Amino acid sequence: MAAASRLLAPSPPLRGLAVSALLPLMLAGGGCRASLPTDHASTATTPAAATPEAITPTVAIPAAPPPPGAVAMESELHWPVPPPPNPDPRDPRLWVALAARLAPATQAAAPVPLRLRSARGALTLTDAAGHRVQAADLVLHWRWQTLAQPRIWRRQVLGPFASFESAEQAADQWRQLGVEAVIAHPGDWEVWAPASALPPLGLQPRLQERRLLGRWLPELRPAEGARRLQEPIRIEAPGGLRWQNGVYGGPFRLQPDAYGSWALLEEVPLERYLEGVVPHEIGAGSPAAALAAQAVLARTWALRNQHRYRVDGYHLCADTQCQVYGDPRQAGGAVRQAIASTRHQVLSYGGRPIHAVYHATNGGVAAGFEEVWSGAPLPYLKAFVDAPSSLQASLPLPLQPEGLALLLRQGGTAYGANHPVFRWQRQLSAAQISAALRGVAPRLGEPRSVKVLQRGPSGRVLALEIVGSGDTTVLRLDAIRRNLRTLPSTLFEVRPVTAGQWRVVGGGFGHGAGLSQAGAIDLARRGWGLQRILQHYYPGTALLPLTGLQSEAPPVIPERHP
Repeated sequence: MAAASRLLAPSPPLRGLAVSALLPLMLAGGGCRASLPTDHASTATTPAAATPEAITPTVAIPAAPPPPGAVAMESELHWPVPPPPNPDPRDPRLWVALAARLAPATQAAAPVPLRLRSARGALTLTDAAGHRVQAADLVLHWRWQTLAQPRIWRRQVLGPFASFESAEQAADQWRQLGVEAVIAHPGDWEVWAPASALPPLGLQPRLQERRLLGRWLPELRPAEGARRLQEPIRIEAPGGLRWQNGVYGGPFRLQPDAYGSWALLEEVPLERYLEGVVPHEIGAGSPAAALAAQAVLARTWALRNQHRYRVDGYHLCADTQCQVYGDPRQAGGAVRQAIASTRHQVLSYGGRPIHAVYHATNGGVAAGFEEVWSGAPLPYLKAFVDAPSSLQASLPLPLQPEGLALLLRQGGTAYGANHPVFRWQRQLSAAQISAALRGVAPRLGEPRSVKVLQRGPSGRVLALEIVGSGDTTVLRLDAIRRNLRTLPSTLFEVRPVTAGQWRVVGGGFGHGAGLSQAGAIDLARRGWGLQRILQHYYPGTALLPLTGLQSEAPPVIPERHP
C-alpha cells in the first residue's frame, strides 16, 4: 500500500457444486495456515501453487440447528450495504471513514455513546425518515434490536492476508472463474465467496458461518423520550466537526457496514482530502518539489484505490490501511501550494492511474513491484540503485550477497541517506521470534535457525526460513515484516550471534517500491523538479488531468500478494 511506513515515523470455470461435494475436494488440497491479526506466514508444506502467504485449510462447520425463524442468506455474503458513488472526475469527492466498528455485532457489551461536537455553531443531523435535529453537541446512544428473523451467512473465506493487495490478487483469481468474490476487512483482510463456489486452483478456503441475531441501532435521547434514527444519517457541520483532536469540514454520514456495525464517514472533496494526507505522510516542512510529488502520488493512490472498502459502503479509511488522513488544518501554505499547483493531476500509465506506492526510505536501492507483492512485474516499478551514477556502477543488479554487504556498509552517498532509519540493526531472540509467530506457526517450538532462502534483484529477502524444535515455517514477502514487526524493511542480512540470538543488519523503512520520501526530499534539495523526481521513481509514466484519464475501470493487475 501507499505508505506502510511513514517518513516521520519514529523508528477455472466450474460452478454450482454443492457444498457437500465441494468440501472433500478442498480438504484434499492440503496446505496449512494459522492466523495472527494482520499477519501471515507460509510453511514449508504450503503447495507451490499457493499465494505467498499461507492459506487456511478448509474447515467444515459442524451442523448446528439454526435459531427459530433464522434466514439463510444464500445470495448474500454480508450485511447488504450500497456501494459508494464513483467520484466525478470534474469534482471528485471521497467517502472516508473517520471511524469504523462503532458498535459490535453482538450484544455482549454495549458500545460507547457517539459524541459529535461542533467546532463552531450548530450541527444539523438528518436521518432517512426526515427527522432533523440541531445542536452544538449531539450524543448518539445505542440500543440493541433483535432481528425479527436472524440472518445466517455461509461463505468461503480466504485469508487473513497481510494487505489489501494480497487479498485483491486472490479475489481476482476467483473472479476469473466467474465467482462474485468480495474483499472485506472484518479485522484482517479476507476474501469472501459463496459457499457453493469452486475455489481457484492451489487455494484452500475455509467454510465459515456467521449468524446475526440483532444489531445496535443509534438513537437520540432528548428529554421527551428516545428517538430511533433511520439509516443513513447525515450530519452537516458548517463550522466543522471536532473529531480525534482535529476539525473536519464534512458533510458526514453515519451508516452501517458489511458486518452489521456502523461507520462515521466524511464526504470530502479530493483536494481537501490531500490537505489531510500530505503533511501527515511526508511532513509539511519538505521542499516544494517533494511536496508536489507527494500530492500527485496521494491523489493517484486514492483514485486507484477507491474500491478498497466498497463492501462497507465507502472508499477509504483514515489510517495506515490506506493513507493517513488527519486534520486538514495542519496543511500550511507550502502544502496548499503543492496541492494547488498539481490540482487534479494524477500519475498515469496507459491512460490509467498507476499503482502509486511510496514509503519512507528505500535504504539506497528501490524494490521492484514483484519483490514486494509478487505477481506480474510492473514496467514503472523496477529495482534500481537509488544513488548517483558512481555508486550505481559499483552495485550492478541483481544485487549479489557481496553487493548487498557493500551497500549496507558504504551506501552513504545514496539519495536520502540522512534518514534516521536509512541503516539499522536489530537483535532477534528465540523468545521474540517464538512470541511473534505463535499465531502463524503454533507447532514451531523453540527457534533454532533463521535463514534467508531467496532474495530479489534489489537484495530484499523474499523468503525467510525459521527452523524450530517442532516445525519449520517460511515467511514470504510482506509477511516477514508483518510478523517480525521489529524489522523496518526486508533489505537485511541476518547472522547468528549465540544460541538463540541473531543480529539483523539492514537498510530502509517500508516496502521499498516506488517513491522514497527521504530520497525525494534529498533530490528536491539538489534542485530536481517535480517531473524529474516522478520519472526517476516511476519511469515511463505521465501526468494527466483527471478528465484525461481513460473512463474504463483500472486494469486488473495480478498482485499476489504492501
